[in-house]
Parts: sequence; structure tokens; C-alpha cells
Amino acid sequence: MAYAGRVTSPEAEQGGVAGETQATPEDGAPRPEARPEARLERAVRAAEQALIEYEIAVETFRVEVENFSRLHHQKLGPMYARLDELEAQIAEARAARTGDPEDLRKAEEARARVLPMPGVEELFHGWMDGDGLFPEAAAMLTDQPVRPPQRVRPSDEARKLYRELARKAHPDLAPDDTERARREEFITRVNAAYARGDETLLRELAEEWAKGPVPAERGPSRSEELYARLEWLAQRKELLTLVAKELEEGAIGSMLRLAPDDPDRLLDEIAEQLLADVSHREQELAELLAQ
Repeated sequence: MAYAGRVTSPEAEQGGVAGETQATPEDGAPRPEARPEARLERAVRAAEQALIEYEIAVETFRVEVENFSRLHHQKLGPMYARLDELEAQIAEARAARTGDPEDLRKAEEARARVLPMPGVEELFHGWMDGDGLFPEAAAMLTDQPVRPPQRVRPSDEARKLYRELARKAHPDLAPDDTERARREEFITRVNAAYARGDETLLRELAEEWAKGPVPAERGPSRSEELYARLEWLAQRKELLTLVAKELEEGAIGSMLRLAPDDPDRLLDEIAEQLLADVSHREQELAELLAQ
């Protein structure tokens, strides 16, 4: 499920069983189900697979948003800082020439924007989120090699490996709490490797999963349990929809929607525009100082 401007919901990717037709005998009468819960079990399986695909879409877009944010800060931060400094110098040069109180006020405001007092979120930007330290931040603090993302969007091969692993090892497919815990720990490592675009590590994880224990098949469930499962899946889908909406409507998500096919190129285009702005401001400052 590739991101192409928005994260598609499970219904758009995979239909449910509402419109499913049953095979019928030659007399045209509906064929009876083998068990009363059979249709409900098919609905649960379809909902599970649809939800997993949706989670994969949301997670891949989340990685792109976070990578774009970090690379935007790393690559373009110095240019923004240079522009702020030039704006301050231009305002100060204009104020020194005119002595106008309004120009002096604007110069003070421009200088204050160059080195603002950082807030708590800014201090920790790029270091941690709600789940704790990012892998590269933890590596820096423990003197380990840092492997930051090199691109906004991981390579096609990394995306393929990630999606295959997510489908196979998703915690929602666990038959019990022990297996769920194993899958959650494994998927955490898969997510970290994908965020860095580490194809080698993703291949190693694929081999590790292939050699791991194969969980027992889930036996038939009672109707009450199946209904509860469907309700949980629906609630999980609603939560993911809110997460996807927040990602898409955020500042970085909105920028990514401008170039859904090549987000890395968008960074280059922004850099070119910033360089042009810097050149223009430098010329303006030189003219002011020459007067």
C-alpha cells in the first residue's frame, strides 16, 4: 500500500465480507456453513488483514514524516539560521541609518529571532518521542556508531522487506500473550531498522523470523469472542485513522503531499530556494551598508 498523498483506509484497500456471496448448489439454495461461526471467523480474518495493511501504510508514512523532519533540520537548518542572521543585520543596518524608533524596534525583534530561547520540545527534537530515545540518540549517548536516515523514503527493497516482515510477524496475529510479547519485541527491531533504511539488518531479521518458532494454529473461537475481536479491530482502525489524519495534516505531512513520489527531491528544491533567498538578502545588506 504505497503512500500517494494520503493513507488509504482498510475499506479502500480490502473489502469486507458484507458483499460476499456464497457458493450454491445446483438447485440455487444457499449452501449451509460447516459451523455457525464460520462466516464470523472469515469476517475477523478479513478485518485483521485489512487492519495490518492499514497499519503498514500508516507506519511507512510515519517513518517518512520523521525522516523528512530530521533531514530537513540537518540539511536546511543552517540556511534558515543564515537567513535569520541576514534579516537581523539588514534590520539593524536600516535602523542605524534612519534612527527611527519603529526601525529600532524591528531590529530588536529580528535579532531576538536569531537565537530564541528553546522550549522543552525543541530541546528534545530529534532525540526522543513518546516511546523514549530514538535509536541514533541512544547510540550517541552510549558512544555507539550513529546511523541516521540518509533519505526521506527508504529504498524500495527496504520497503518490501519491511512490509513482508510486518505481515508475517504482526502482534495482532499472536494466539496468546507469550507469542504477542515475542512479536512486539521483534517488530520494534524491524521498525527501527526500517526507519534507518537498513536493508542488511532487515534481511537478517527476515532470516531470524524464518528460523524462529512457528506458533500453533488458532482453534475455532466462540461467537462472543469473535464479536469482541471485531469490535476491537474497529476501535483500532478508528485510532489509526486519527493518527493518519494527524500525520497528513501536520506541517511536514503537508509538505510531503507536495511531492508524494519523490520526497527527497523536495528537500533539494527547498534548498535551492533558500540559497536564492540568502543571495538576495546578502545583496540587500551589501547595498544598505554601502549607502
